[in-house]
Amino acid sequence: MEPDDADDAELLRAHVAGEPQAFARLYDRYDRASFLFLRRILGGAQGDAAEDLHQETWIAVSRNAAAFDPARSGFPAWLFTIARRKAWDHFRRQKVAVLAAASDEAAMSVPDPGQNPLEQVQSRELAQEIVAAVEALPMEQRGAFVLFTQAGLSLEEIAEVTGVAVETAKSRLRYARAKLRQSLAGERSAYV
Repeated sequence: MEPDDADDAELLRAHVAGEPQAFARLYDRYDRASFLFLRRILGGAQGDAAEDLHQETWIAVSRNAAAFDPARSGFPAWLFTIARRKAWDHFRRQKVAVLAAASDEAAMSVPDPGQNPLEQVQSRELAQEIVAAVEALPMEQRGAFVLFTQAGLSLEEIAEVTGVAVETAKSRLRYARAKLRQSLAGERSAYV
């Protein structure tokens, strides 16, 4: 079942009204996507902070549920806006300007069932290169790329989450893809 914005808004209203299961259903629906978004935005070097920021994001969703206006945006855009702000606050606190390359742990977590050992090693190496290439993108381009590819947001939703015009979001995504293609030129550029 694909969640729809009306159903998300209803669940949020039910949460505000005091129904505990409503928030749990909403959390179950978007938990993985929001965590993966934060993990990718933070990069391998700061991956441990993703759990804390993920928790802070959902606490903020719960506390501010009454302020959600479905006429202004869909729930996913609202959720990822909160998550993005939590990540930026974290970077400001840490005074992080550039993130380190991907850790082996992030690349090793890419499932690859059914391959022989050589193919598994090659796949892990490719995954490491892809993760490193994404993490090497400038922050705004990385954010647009992750929101599009992992969170599945439209250009309009990405623009809303990042607070820019749709054309700017489109340009950031285009530049991110071009840089990834260039970085991975010797690899399987069909993935980018």
